[in-house]
Amino acid sequence: MRELHELSALEQAQAIRDQDISPVELTQHYLDRIERIDPEVGAYVTVTAERALDQARRLEKELPDGPLAGVPIPIKDLNLVKDVPIMFGSATYRDFVAPVDDTVVERLREAGTVMLGKTATPEFGLPCYTETFLSPPARTPWDLSRSAGGSSGGAAAAVAAGLAPAAQGSDGAGSIRIPASVCGLYGIKPTRGRISFAPIIPDLAGMSTNGPIARTVADAAALLDVMAHHSPGDLFHAPPHDGTFLEHATRDPGRLRIARYARPAVPDAELDPDVLAAYEDAAATLAALGHEVVDIDPPFGPDIVPQFVTMWYVFACMHPVADHQSDQLRPLTRWLRERGTATSAPAYVQAQASLQLATRAALAVTDAYDAVLTPTVTQQPRPVGWFEDVDDVQETFERMKRFAAFPAIYNVTGQPAVNLPLHWTADGLPIGVMLAGRIGGEATLISLSAQVEAARGGFWGDRRPAVW
Repeated sequence: MRELHELSALEQAQAIRDQDISPVELTQHYLDRIERIDPEVGAYVTVTAERALDQARRLEKELPDGPLAGVPIPIKDLNLVKDVPIMFGSATYRDFVAPVDDTVVERLREAGTVMLGKTATPEFGLPCYTETFLSPPARTPWDLSRSAGGSSGGAAAAVAAGLAPAAQGSDGAGSIRIPASVCGLYGIKPTRGRISFAPIIPDLAGMSTNGPIARTVADAAALLDVMAHHSPGDLFHAPPHDGTFLEHATRDPGRLRIARYARPAVPDAELDPDVLAAYEDAAATLAALGHEVVDIDPPFGPDIVPQFVTMWYVFACMHPVADHQSDQLRPLTRWLRERGTATSAPAYVQAQASLQLATRAALAVTDAYDAVLTPTVTQQPRPVGWFEDVDDVQETFERMKRFAAFPAIYNVTGQPAVNLPLHWTADGLPIGVMLAGRIGGEATLISLSAQVEAARGGFWGDRRPAVW
């Protein structure tokens, strides 16, 4: 007999429909595990136990249709849940309670999922590691001395530790794919405009989007089906797709042309040998499945990095912070905001224009292929504290850039991209690879990912983190 948290999210939902388990039983199972295990994992910043059990009791009386009804899905602490504290990873918002639900939260509730709580995120979602003044660091369950990544670090840690079957995350520069890589999970950054941020969070340049994190392709696809929606006033709309994403997890992708490259745009970013091994292994797997794998030159060069950095400085200023609270900000956040407030409006517009010009040239290359393979991150999971273990805050930022040198490209272009957890080091640390698709091409990526998952006998095989 497998324990409840060993079942996939879809298996849990089926067990609820078959009345083998109840939503309350499943919810209580996860709440018990969170109470016991999360102090050493750091996945949750807020646990809403009574609210979750109330939701589960209502679902026992009336279970909606849908593949995930009754299944617990936590919400990242960058997303609003009405009447629940939201801190955006910052001590400056310690006493703030969300006045409304994000529309993606409404969608998840209407689908019959249960919110266990809010998962940890770094301050304003800016770093690629989850260490704050609010809660313990989020750690990868595969080695609790190492970071779970960011900014969806808490979400990924929760899923990998068996503290949630799947999770909602968001991704503005790799924030789903980075933690998915270092926690050994499958994560999807959808096409720009696939999931609305309404009613409050702005679209800005369209770099950030919500998305799913899960242990299996089918679970992530089902969660993406629930989350995908438009709202009035959205600046971006993704192209329509055929059928459900879950259906595509069972479809043969056919023979695809897949480009690959492993040279990062960030200068001085060096690839760990295990990262290169994961990349080569993934390419060999794709070729063995019958796909044509073609080496290409990187579609973006180092000239785009300063333009992206300029925009990141400005994005750091989006959350209002009173002057008397500035000493409660993390040093990196203060450093980024100082540069953001010093950036002129013309400089911001010119940076965005330069990135759009580069995107047009890049898509002219990558649109000739069904998918593009790259590493996800450049190094093995980093020790907790490593990014800030320097005297200069700027060096923290440079370490972030070098570590996360690949994923932000697809936030710039708006293309969908996924992390495939295909490789583990000799020490048992996960290393992912990334597949990106054409605009609106999530279905192809899901079909291809499911094919790879099946060929490898499942992503995890017999592996389990020690906390499992």
